[in-house]
Amino acid sequence: MTARERGLRMTTGLAIIALGSNQGDARRQVREAIGRLAELSAAPLRVSSLWETAPVDCPPGSPPFVNAVVALTPLPAESPESLLAKLQDLEKAFGRKPKRVLNEPRPLDLDLIAFGAERRNTPELTLPHPRAHLRRFVLAPLAEILPDLVLPGQTQTVAQLLAALRSDEQIRKISG
Repeated sequence: MTARERGLRMTTGLAIIALGSNQGDARRQVREAIGRLAELSAAPLRVSSLWETAPVDCPPGSPPFVNAVVALTPLPAESPESLLAKLQDLEKAFGRKPKRVLNEPRPLDLDLIAFGAERRNTPELTLPHPRAHLRRFVLAPLAEILPDLVLPGQTQTVAQLLAALRSDEQIRKISG
């Protein structure tokens, strides 16, 4: 592993959040959510472009998603659990209702992908996110902002994971 790769392991303390929306004005909702996430960061956010993606593992007829990824610097004394609670409150503020069907359309979905090098495996929270390294809609936006990042539990950078990904997910950049 190169010095650069070692330096970009998740020991930097960044929290990685994947955003998605496929209900209502998805672009506006994702942009507004990014603005609200800035309030939860001790430093300026690193923000990807917006991407339009085909739904993955969603009910038939689900509309496409607008996705993005942000990296934020957690506020002092923030824990993965406290940040997750804030993300869930933000989802509710955007109209998210309790799930009736797995992966149903939703106005806002916020997934905590990683929180520094922290690891969790509880009913409420699994860190790092167990499928992030397999999802083009997470890796492509993340590779824009942190291509040399090595997520906890991985040995390859985000850019390497993306290049090696074998999936038929449909994804396209819709804004810079």
